[in-house]
Amino acid sequence: MPNSSSISEFLLLALADTRQLQLLHFWLLLGIYLAALLGNGLISTAVACDHRLHTPMYVFLLNLALLDLGCISTTLPKAMANALWHTRAISYAGCATQVFFFLFLFSTEYYLLTIMSYDRYATICKPLHYGTLLGSRACATMAAAAWGAGVLNSVLHTANTFSLPLCHGNAVDQFFCEIPQILKLSCSQSYLKEISLLVFSITLVSGCFAFILFSYVQIFRAVLRMPSVQGRHKAFSTCLPHLAVLSLFVSSSTFAYLKPPSLSSPSLDLVVAVLYTVVPPVMNPIIYSMRNQEIKQALRTLFGHILLQHH
Repeated sequence: MPNSSSISEFLLLALADTRQLQLLHFWLLLGIYLAALLGNGLISTAVACDHRLHTPMYVFLLNLALLDLGCISTTLPKAMANALWHTRAISYAGCATQVFFFLFLFSTEYYLLTIMSYDRYATICKPLHYGTLLGSRACATMAAAAWGAGVLNSVLHTANTFSLPLCHGNAVDQFFCEIPQILKLSCSQSYLKEISLLVFSITLVSGCFAFILFSYVQIFRAVLRMPSVQGRHKAFSTCLPHLAVLSLFVSSSTFAYLKPPSLSSPSLDLVVAVLYTVVPPVMNPIIYSMRNQEIKQALRTLFGHILLQHH
């Protein structure tokens, strides 16, 4: 019966059984990863380089793009390397690092999406006080609080998870290290410590969700009271990208962690994990830039300058 002190590595879930399929998965994941890097990289560059985009909404969007880059870079490169080199192994330290960074970036993204709903609320419901409510100092403080809360949440969960004795081998039923799969390897009673931490996290997540709901109830009430159709359309169009990103993030992660155990199977768990770890970082830049003329204009200006420099 192995315990955590004797485990030097974990075995991740193989994405395919045959060599041909493994290589196919490698190229597929590489394409997805490059798409995410390109999309989030372009948004980050556009916001950082264009002074007209140095507003609270775009500063938060820059943070979101950086978090998405970090999130997908925590999980996919190792999965690609394993598929390419025909292995399943990840070191104990590598697994702990992956858990820490994924949980840190993932929880920070949720807190940031909560702050972004407040930004939308202030824009539509308190336009005259927007500068006071979301000044540069307030924005920096809120963003720092989101990142700080993410670090704290991740430190607590990672330290606790990797202090548990493991009695059920070292095979993780997922393509990356995540806490629920590692808890399955722990001794029967030892994961009770994690449950108390989980209750704390659920309370925090529920509080953020209640705040988001409250913000959007106020937003919809304010929008429906607007006299002009054009005003209503403009207000909805500023909220739609955030609402789409938020819905994708919350629905995929909720299903991943709250689905009934009877539905759990390695193949379904894998599909759901891809949904909440890979799809949002790829889709978020598309959702945010699709109808956003300011970002498109910033990118045109940026590429215009680059082209001019090369002539």
